[in-house]
Amino acid sequence: MHYGADYNPEQWPREVWPEDVRLMREAGVTLVSLGIFSWSRIQPAEGEFDWEWLDEIIGLLHEGGIQVDLATATASPPPWASAAYPEMLPQDADGSTFWPGSRQAYAPASPVYRRLASELVTALAERYAQHPAVVLWHVNNEYGCHLHYDYSDAARDAFRVWLERKYATIDALNHAWGTDFWSQRYTAFDQIVPPRKAPYSINPTSVLDFKRFTSDTLLELYVMERDIIRASGATQPITTNFMGAFPPADYWKWADEVDVICDDNYPDPNDPESFRGAAFARELMRGLKPGVPWILTEQSTNALNWRPTNAPKAPGQMAAISAQAVGRGADGIMFFQWRQSRRGSEKFHSAMVPQAGLDTRTWREVVDLGGRLAQLPELPDVTSGAKIALVFDWENWWAIDGRDHPIVLDYLTLSHRWHAALHRQNLAVDIVNTTSDLSAYSLVVAPQQYLLSDEGAANLSAYVHRGGNLFVSAFSDVVDQDDAFRDGGFIVSLRDALGVALEDFGALVPPESVRSADSAGEVALHAVPDGPGQSEAPLDGPAGRIVGQYFAEELLVQDAEVLGRFTEGRTEGRAAFTRKDFGAGHGYYLATIPDDAGMTAVLGWLAAEAGVTAEIEGLPAHVEIARRGGILTVINHSAEPFAVEVAGTDVLTGSTDARRELGAFGWAFVDTSDSPSSVSQDSRDSQDSQNSQKENS
Repeated sequence: MHYGADYNPEQWPREVWPEDVRLMREAGVTLVSLGIFSWSRIQPAEGEFDWEWLDEIIGLLHEGGIQVDLATATASPPPWASAAYPEMLPQDADGSTFWPGSRQAYAPASPVYRRLASELVTALAERYAQHPAVVLWHVNNEYGCHLHYDYSDAARDAFRVWLERKYATIDALNHAWGTDFWSQRYTAFDQIVPPRKAPYSINPTSVLDFKRFTSDTLLELYVMERDIIRASGATQPITTNFMGAFPPADYWKWADEVDVICDDNYPDPNDPESFRGAAFARELMRGLKPGVPWILTEQSTNALNWRPTNAPKAPGQMAAISAQAVGRGADGIMFFQWRQSRRGSEKFHSAMVPQAGLDTRTWREVVDLGGRLAQLPELPDVTSGAKIALVFDWENWWAIDGRDHPIVLDYLTLSHRWHAALHRQNLAVDIVNTTSDLSAYSLVVAPQQYLLSDEGAANLSAYVHRGGNLFVSAFSDVVDQDDAFRDGGFIVSLRDALGVALEDFGALVPPESVRSADSAGEVALHAVPDGPGQSEAPLDGPAGRIVGQYFAEELLVQDAEVLGRFTEGRTEGRAAFTRKDFGAGHGYYLATIPDDAGMTAVLGWLAAEAGVTAEIEGLPAHVEIARRGGILTVINHSAEPFAVEVAGTDVLTGSTDARRELGAFGWAFVDTSDSPSSVSQDSRDSQDSQNSQKENS
């Protein structure tokens, strides 16, 4: 288990370095990311390199038994570079230049930036490829973090090349983009510019392609540096750090290019539900490279500096959220950063060594976590055993974020909500793409899949036909991969699997508005009679009424079974929830987006229909479990003590007592490989409180 942080020794005098190594050993640090923002220190001028300081610190770390994740330092060019080559600076959609003085002041497509970065990486790799301290290479840093999209002339030229490579002919591009609309027809690729500031709505397919281009361009930079490192003879794994579900980079495409997935994640202590968002990110990282452990490369030990309010973490909360990452497949727990900066924009960002010193809760918790992680044996494979998959698709995200739709939707927020509805019921879930192998899953949840490629639709339909259960919600299967309507209306590519078509989307006033009969639909979910003369009975799961939001779609039921109908508003009496038998499986469609309680009820019912249950049922909302092979992680994400019964052996203490006492933000790794998990649990809260929790669920 790797344990450590970003280390920026160039911010500190040399006499501090030996003390840093000593404290790292005390804290249990095994790995540091070195040199991420060191370009100006490594290369003070073009063609001139200063290796003395870097040689010294790598040597000190190696002598202290600390391994190095060596960064290529290309994330932030030095001032001399942009002063000599101002054409490498990026621009926004208005044509304004992003100047140096912060970080990431470079145009990703700039030939000058690429040349300078290549020269730096070549020199760095040739010098350290064989150094025994270097066990991992860290390319650049958080690609696109502060500069999502660049609209400079360098981007313009590269975008044209990318488009010509994709479409081959200008006629093919005109067809895909629908350029006969608004007289946008092009006669040559060199007439095309990025979607810069324009009088009104910009062609949506051009915007979609520009986002694809941006992700591919950033990936080109990574591959360029990776290949230089490999050419030097380096045999260590090569990676870069992701940022959860990050808009500009389609990590599904990136995953095959990195040797190990790394992620930066900063849940907000102000939000008591933020651990669910963190779980979503862990699930995504595990899903990008199935079966391969990943590394949490950045998190905070305590408070941050960049939110409007930066609350400290509660005692034990840092360790609990770290245990969550391990339980969901991480083989490394790291932080930004090792020693808190005294100057600069991030000086209020907490670190492993706080500005307040070593007589602090932060330092004590850092040392304690390092000691506990060091006790862990080699952990088993990272598979979750999940029988439920949640579809998350970047290209759909880019398309659904476009303007001029029936209603404005936040795809990431909705995806988090659907995931949370499963997470709060402790139903194990993997995150997948539309084209992923779905054969291991009993239930696939594909919400708001507005853009659905032909390949993705064929994969989802085949999954159902083979015996799977597919759940699709409103505003799905609307456009193809070009963001264009298909022949035949809406819900075309999944129509055979779902048995419904669509007449109108029935957009509602967003849920923040005052609710009225026309501002939100309600869905009553009732079982369809088995035969003539039989009365309807409520479903066991989402019986009664649930509140729908955003849409009350007007479905055209073709050969599907109606499970529920709208009970008020414009669509009163029309089908709202359907099921179609397709091959050996079932396709479900919900013509609205429920509120959180409704999401929980619907997905709980669907899971039961698919034969999927939580490993431990009846847990309160603040307790989560996660399986990693034979290890079950149990975490109490609250300040209230809690006890749960899990048969097995505590990995850290060796205890075989089934009753696990979890204090405030307490957690345990339980080896259940030789023991079935218990189905009972006991809180220190009153029985009335437990019953209330169950009723609310």
